This record gives sequence, C-alpha cells and structure tokens, in this order.
Amino acid sequence: MATSKKTTQARKPRRPSRKQAEEAVSTLLLWAGEDTRREGLIDTPSRVARAYEDWFSGYKEDPVAYLARTFEEVEGYDELIVLRDIGFESHCEHHMAPIIGHAHVGYLPSNKVVGISKLARVVETFARRFQVQEKMTAQIAHCIQDVLKPKGVGVVISASHQCMTTRGVHKPGVSMVTSQMLGAFRKDARTRSEFLRMIGGDS
Repeated sequence: MATSKKTTQARKPRRPSRKQAEEAVSTLLLWAGEDTRREGLIDTPSRVARAYEDWFSGYKEDPVAYLARTFEEVEGYDELIVLRDIGFESHCEHHMAPIIGHAHVGYLPSNKVVGISKLARVVETFARRFQVQEKMTAQIAHCIQDVLKPKGVGVVISASHQCMTTRGVHKPGVSMVTSQMLGAFRKDARTRSEFLRMIGGDS
C-alpha cells in the first residue's frame, strides 16, 4: 500500500529581538578576550546592532519596486544605457567581512527606460545583504531583465574582499571581477564590446 509523503516547507528562522542581538555581540566580545564592562565597550553591543540595521537594510527593501516606474517617452531611443562606477559596500556571507567595490550596469531598452538612480538603488539593495559577489552580480542582472524586459542586460562588478585582504592569505590590493551578460549582451559580441568599452574595460 502506497503511503503519501507530506512535503514540509522550511520555515524562516524567527528573528531574534534587539536585546538578543546585543547579547550575542557581548558574547563575541567576551570570546575574543575583552572585558565588556570597561568604558569603551559598554555601549558597543547597541552600536553594533544599529550598524547592522544600516549595513543590512537591503533585507527590508524590494529591488523590483524601484524599477516599477518607467518612462516610454524617449523619442525612440534604443541604444545602450550605462551607469558606471556605482560604489557599494557589502559583506561576505562566509566571514561577515566587508566587500567594497564598484558596479557597472547597462541595458539595451526595448520600449521603456527607468530613472538612472533606480539602477543604483537596485545595486544598493542587493549589496546591503550578506553576499557572494558572483550571486550578487547575477541577482542585479536578472532583476533588471525580469522587470524591464529589455533586449539585454550587462553587469560587471569589481570589488575588494576583506576576508582575504585582512585575514587568511593576507593579500591586500587584490580585486575580484565578475560579470553577467543576458540577452543581446550575451548573444551579440558587438553589444558586449560596446558595453565593455563604455565602462573602461577591454573590447
């Protein structure tokens, strides 16, 4: 007799309270060998909690919402639109260490465009989460492609990872470059080359 299998969807862990978060910071300070009672550290758990609210505000934001308002009165403009050198700060999900870099975003519009500040907002939203650079690059590109439905999207990110510059192999000055090309950016070498020239890369 066949038995039916119930599939259970994994529930998202309950978010700890602010007090629990601050207690966790105190525990880490004690584990590192500090005295949390000394003057310089008394308010540190609270300060760290507030900093986390800023660094990881991307979890409260919807990147799709930023791309919702578009404009169609562009007089038939159908050439590349590129926003270069979008500075960002993120954090490595493996070591919780900072990732600091720049993103270059381009798309080939079909019949509508979006305000350029919204492209920067999309980058910022994904950056302000625990990240892996490869994943972040893909997330930005697919978000723009899925919402705007352009002919193609290109995203290039160059960043320094402090999980390898301040610990481990200790190699300062090293940057990692990732790219995601969709649509015309992947299929058409001329479009891809033009995009790379515009952001200062190789053709």
